[in-house]
Amino acid sequence: MEHLSWTERVRANDAQFGPLTAGIDPHLPDLPAVFDDGPDWILRYTDFVLSTIIGSVGFMKFQAAYFEACGLAGMEALSRGMKRARGAGIGVVLDAKRGDIDATSAAYARAYLVPKSAGGSGDFEADCITVNPLMGPDTLEPFVDAARQHGKGILILCRTSNPGAAWLQDRISGNRAISDRVADLIRSIAETTVDAQGLSPIGAVIGATAASEARRLRELLPNAIILAPGMGAQGGDVATVRALRGDHDGDLLVPVSRGLLRVSDRAMSRDDYGQLLLDRIAHFHPLAAGKDDTAKAG
Repeated sequence: MEHLSWTERVRANDAQFGPLTAGIDPHLPDLPAVFDDGPDWILRYTDFVLSTIIGSVGFMKFQAAYFEACGLAGMEALSRGMKRARGAGIGVVLDAKRGDIDATSAAYARAYLVPKSAGGSGDFEADCITVNPLMGPDTLEPFVDAARQHGKGILILCRTSNPGAAWLQDRISGNRAISDRVADLIRSIAETTVDAQGLSPIGAVIGATAASEARRLRELLPNAIILAPGMGAQGGDVATVRALRGDHDGDLLVPVSRGLLRVSDRAMSRDDYGQLLLDRIAHFHPLAAGKDDTAKAG
């Protein structure tokens, strides 16, 4: 596999597949019952999903919590799944939302961003990781250092897609919303890491549900790759996705998780489920690209 930095991978895969990012959130009650056949179901399920959709998307986002909830089998599935996706040239985001004192953040960065050849374990290496900035700029420094040294990316929570986000992120501090102040912090770091094509590996998470904030935050983050969750189950719309798109190729990733994987009919066969995944990917591709102002993802 050709080694590319995070920004190079994003540009290349966006050009081939677009910004749609398949969210891998294995939660058995939401999946066909055919996968419910033993404690290691998550290994077989993750392998099935990857076998089905590799070649249809350029990015995958693995939600660490769902794998951790399944114990050792889940962690093995996460490790194998990320390795397989990266081996296929897919840009892999680990959605772990880590953030702690500097020494602990350094351990997290080593676990998820440092290649085995450079001293990491290699078991959970991702191309990019989501990070929580709540404890302050010093907690971000180990992740930023790892991104610089190893060609990785980080996506810092800025204005998230959950219903309670406004409680803190929209609060005013010093005449500015807290999300704006976080965007200022992200921009100050990103400006020091911009590549020749105008993208920084230091990006932001801004929900596709944040309709009134989207354009303002994008203007504050001209060089950042923005991960825009919220399409599908959370009701994000195409107009907001379009507002979050900037001026650089590859500067927006649009994940769809529950809207891709979840089913209401648990009696569905494996073959029918595989076809459903492909049909949903085909449905979401134009929406993620912002090609239909009137449609809402279901």
